[in-house]
Amino acid sequence: MNEEKTKNIELITGNPKKAIVKLAYPMFFTLFLMMIYNFVDSIWVVGLGPEALAAIGFVSPLYWVLLGIGNGVGASANSLIARNIGANDYNQANNAALHSILLSTIIAVIITVIMLVFMVPILNLIGVGSTIQYAMDYSYVVFGFMIILVFEELLSSIFRAEGDMHHATIAIAITAITNILLDPLFIYVFNLGMAGAAWATVISSALACIIMIYWIWVKKKLYLDLSLKNFSFQKNLITENLQIALPSSLETTISSSMMMILNSMLIIVGGYAAVGVFNVGMNIITLGTLPVSAIGVAVITVVGVAYGSKNAENMKITHSYGVKICLGICVLSMILISVFAPQIALLFSYNNASSSLTSQITNTLPILSLYIISLPFGAISTMTFQGCGKGVNSLLITLLRYFILNIIFAYLFSFVCGWGVNGVYAGFILGSLVGGLFGYA
Repeated sequence: MNEEKTKNIELITGNPKKAIVKLAYPMFFTLFLMMIYNFVDSIWVVGLGPEALAAIGFVSPLYWVLLGIGNGVGASANSLIARNIGANDYNQANNAALHSILLSTIIAVIITVIMLVFMVPILNLIGVGSTIQYAMDYSYVVFGFMIILVFEELLSSIFRAEGDMHHATIAIAITAITNILLDPLFIYVFNLGMAGAAWATVISSALACIIMIYWIWVKKKLYLDLSLKNFSFQKNLITENLQIALPSSLETTISSSMMMILNSMLIIVGGYAAVGVFNVGMNIITLGTLPVSAIGVAVITVVGVAYGSKNAENMKITHSYGVKICLGICVLSMILISVFAPQIALLFSYNNASSSLTSQITNTLPILSLYIISLPFGAISTMTFQGCGKGVNSLLITLLRYFILNIIFAYLFSFVCGWGVNGVYAGFILGSLVGGLFGYA
């Protein structure tokens, strides 16, 4: 391999503040497109009625749990590759990437088999109730092709690990734009309903996978060389992958399980419509949290390189700077969503089935927007630990934020204090803030 550093490598091994900004911009654009696609997904699905929207609300946490198991390997690949680049060990970086591909493939196949065999009892377990047919229509397609969704995230993570945000951004942008175009076609023109939304997701992800495979193995766009000749099985690489992947996957499982529990609380205090409103609201709120996610992904890479090169000062700068810029952006996002809540809610009033939810969405958005400012402290601290390969530390922060404090506070406010739906929202927000501050400290 040519040892002369490319611009991407020079970027992630240089000034950490500059690296965070340079890496975060394209990542923000990528995540923005993905959230627009989720947002558009909700707009089209809400036209099928409140029960269809509620079904998405039930299935989404399960979807993120299972996808998170595979995506945990993507996070571990990012960290492992970045640390080996920081240590100037490019041969080991190649091998780490190839081990990540092997591990993610095995995990995706296992998930697919389990879901196809036990789909109905699993859906009943999470409480889909009368929305089960909608949930099944969506789930069989998405979970049946889980390997495509996992592989897309992993390949994108490999590009990001070496600072190549250009190709990672293009690939995911293709996914988002294709999905946006296919949604109305498959849902309404082909009259596939919920299954149509799922097929749009799978096909758009498959297209991105094909393009990234072409870039990596045909056009050789990576600085790394992922030829099979560079694969040498090392048990320690599997172990290191799992040390990050398992805690990262559990983090997704914890946060998604928390959402399932909150959905159950919302059904009790507000019915299925409350679940639909919460799901739509969180899709919108997530748009405001994109800068945190983008900066967090950049932090994993920059911290990983600093850790590999044993540069403690750069690690400290990366963490502190990441939190500061996230906090400023999050305050602005919170204000914008609160001010324009009525206009945003109007997007969901295009037919009789969805117009009844408009006022509820309008009232919900200003409350949920407070969640945005709770994120920077805990999220950036979590990503910092992942970048160092300390997955257990990251997991503990997430466990405290999402599974302990959120649920306890939501229960107290909604049932003990009698605040109903707003109590669930208040507990969700306060738990995230307190847990995040603890992780930052």
